[in-house]
Amino acid sequence: MADLSVWLEATGALAGAGGLGYAKYRAPRVYWSLVGLPVTWGRFTFSYRSTMDVCGLTVQPSGLRAFMTRNVARREVQPVAPKIRRIRPTATGLRVTLRLPAGLEPADLIASSERLRHAWGVHTVTVVETRPGFVELRMTGHDVLKQVRMPRGTRPHDMIVPVALREDGTAFERDYRTAPMALTLGANQSGKSMYQRNLIRGLAELPVALVGVDCKRGVEQSAFAPRLSALATTPDEAASLFGVLVAEMEDRFDLLSLHGASDLWELPGDVRPVPVVVLVDEVAELFLTPTRKDEERREQIVTALVRLAQMARAAGIYLEICGQRFGHELGKGATMLRAQLTARVVHRVNDKQTAEMGLADAAPDAVAAASLIPMERPGTAVAADTSGGWSKIRTPEVSKAEVVAVCREFAHLVPDLPFLDPFRPTVPESTPAPVAGPSLVKPRPVTE
Repeated sequence: MADLSVWLEATGALAGAGGLGYAKYRAPRVYWSLVGLPVTWGRFTFSYRSTMDVCGLTVQPSGLRAFMTRNVARREVQPVAPKIRRIRPTATGLRVTLRLPAGLEPADLIASSERLRHAWGVHTVTVVETRPGFVELRMTGHDVLKQVRMPRGTRPHDMIVPVALREDGTAFERDYRTAPMALTLGANQSGKSMYQRNLIRGLAELPVALVGVDCKRGVEQSAFAPRLSALATTPDEAASLFGVLVAEMEDRFDLLSLHGASDLWELPGDVRPVPVVVLVDEVAELFLTPTRKDEERREQIVTALVRLAQMARAAGIYLEICGQRFGHELGKGATMLRAQLTARVVHRVNDKQTAEMGLADAAPDAVAAASLIPMERPGTAVAADTSGGWSKIRTPEVSKAEVVAVCREFAHLVPDLPFLDPFRPTVPESTPAPVAGPSLVKPRPVTE
């Protein structure tokens, strides 16, 4: 009996170890909750002060504090580290709120984030300033971008659309009221179209007008016609559509002036126009002209785009510009338009110059990260804005059929905008399921 119990204990231990090893790679959230979180928490607690001291994240105490420590407490004066205010575990890592002492700033911790990551044995350490004097260390115990799972409760609301997952485990949200104009770059098969699908799926649930510009004869956006208020599939249609949008912008400015409002959201709800989001699939198709006679059309499109990018925010018209490259080689007006696009998302690119086009003027430190995105991770990108901050993100995989289903479900939210009626796409009717009817085979009586 004793031998049997020993055998059972040994078998159970081996099975448990094997299960944890399997969970580490196949179910990293489970492994983190059972093993990673307790180990990391303990390592952080016992090595915090020494780690901060070694990484140069301590300062000398004030004169009064040094005097009280030396003469009242009778202890040796030690350097002061950021004070821990709160420790909160999450499904993917650990979040620690720190109170910075005088003499330290968030940039000091950001510069040492890689050393802190190795010291505590976590996958990433991201430093976020929550308010003056306080920062939050967001640690992740595993690579959350390997299998993207959006946090629970992330739903589109108030012109905010969650479209991807950040490297620190939080949702990356496209906020149109904060960054009204955006530029998305990426090579073929980089996940740029997947990013746009997630964006359309979220926007479809909001009371907005979606305007598509897909000059590849609509191969990307025509499937989303049930939720689109307008769709241009050729450069000629795009030129007419942008002209109509500029005219609508001017009409909305008259409305703002009449009510003494500075933007759309200050208007009363009963007179407020519907926000319009313009989705340009491939911007190069609007800039490049195969013949000289198309130059006039190009000038018309570029002028309208620049005017919309400069002024349409107040009128509630927002731009989403996508492309593989976007630089001065596209011709006159390209650099001016790019300067107006606040939010930047750069997927895997074929050359460093393309990454610089999207990020160098917004977040120079992010250029190197965008240049190192591997091919086997489509959907991975670097998101930045003109404030200089940036983060690595990855969009969840979603099929076109799923997005089409969402567009059909929320087709009733398409607003009634007469100025877009000439560009309203034809909605293909779904094929009805076959209905059982009377049989055409005449029965034959069975005779014996």
